Amino acid sequence: MATASAAAKRGEQGHLFEWEGKDRNGKIMRGEMRAATEAVVSVALRRQGIVVGKIKKQRKVGGKPIKQKDIAVFTRQLATMMRAGVPLLQSFDIVARGSTNPRLTKLLNDIRLDVESGTSLSTAFRKHPIYFDALYCNLVEAGEAAGILESLLDRLAIYQEKTVALKNKIKSALTYPIAVLIVAFVVVAVIMIFVIPAFKEVFTSFGADLPAPTLFVMGMSEFFVAYWYLIFGSIGLGLYFFFQTWKRSEKMQKAMDRLLLKIPVFGDLLYKSAVARWTRTLSTMFAAGVPLVEALDSVGGASGNAVFAEATEQIQREVSTGTALTAAMQGSGLFPVMVMQMSSIGEESGSLDHMLGKAADFYEDEVDEAVAALSSLMEPFIIVILGTIIGGIVVSMYLPIFKIGQVV
Repeated sequence: MATASAAAKRGEQGHLFEWEGKDRNGKIMRGEMRAATEAVVSVALRRQGIVVGKIKKQRKVGGKPIKQKDIAVFTRQLATMMRAGVPLLQSFDIVARGSTNPRLTKLLNDIRLDVESGTSLSTAFRKHPIYFDALYCNLVEAGEAAGILESLLDRLAIYQEKTVALKNKIKSALTYPIAVLIVAFVVVAVIMIFVIPAFKEVFTSFGADLPAPTLFVMGMSEFFVAYWYLIFGSIGLGLYFFFQTWKRSEKMQKAMDRLLLKIPVFGDLLYKSAVARWTRTLSTMFAAGVPLVEALDSVGGASGNAVFAEATEQIQREVSTGTALTAAMQGSGLFPVMVMQMSSIGEESGSLDHMLGKAADFYEDEVDEAVAALSSLMEPFIIVILGTIIGGIVVSMYLPIFKIGQVV
């Protein structure tokens, strides 16, 4: 069955349309596509040689958005049931009925209907590129072709579980300091807008010269009181446009990913996590029997870093011309020595997937240790920063009172 996955990727931000039509042989085909309008869907389908019968905008389904963790749990459940001998369609029924998310239930029911009508499982997955990426679909297709679908689903589940766990660790390491800094900014803003003006009225009645730190803090307070809406508005809009540009601009993504890798402490953590994802993805793809050049298609994007994605494209071009993987990796200048040595041993011994898997295990453990160390390091560091800021404000406000006490 033909799909509209490419168009769906281009129209991820549009509406979801269900379509039905016939191919050149008169076979009835169904699917769904994200696009801005029905006309875009119609044009995309005609280019694929499909005679459009009907196009209907899909109604919004209640429930939480489907996350990568949901897909990982689904993959694990499907692999477990297929290993136990449960037929594929019945497995989909069981998982769909057991889901508490209506969106996931609908997604699984749609895939089940496609498979029931004769579509291969990998083709049914490719119709939902938002949830099932190229790596996922390629591994499922390889499993179907080799007759080892349950084995590859199990491997996919392990891969996704490790990927989700790694991302959660990175998020937990970054969320704490960001949340504390946001709270600190709000507290300082409240002090500047509501507390300092009360001190200012008291100090004005003294009729004496105030210390420089006190004047500085009072000047900041006056600025906050006069332009608080501009301060909060500028920060909010600035962050919004920054993240929108980061998400939409390829140049911005590459520049920010390079910058993030160079940030002290955090950069090393992000680098190790990217190396872990890169090696884990290539190990999983290669172990599934996907040729090395084709496997590299999915590896760069799975690393989660534009610098690694760009380097992977160069590695893929060199490997396709006959260069050894280790030599191509060394030419990129991006990978640590241990990974290249493991890759070299794997190529020589014919166990590249095993050696890359070991490298991924090592760097996942490194990320665990880095997250633990970062958590213990950030707490005293943040306490010192907050103590300096809040304590500086408090001392500045009490300096005039101390002077009066000395005079008395």
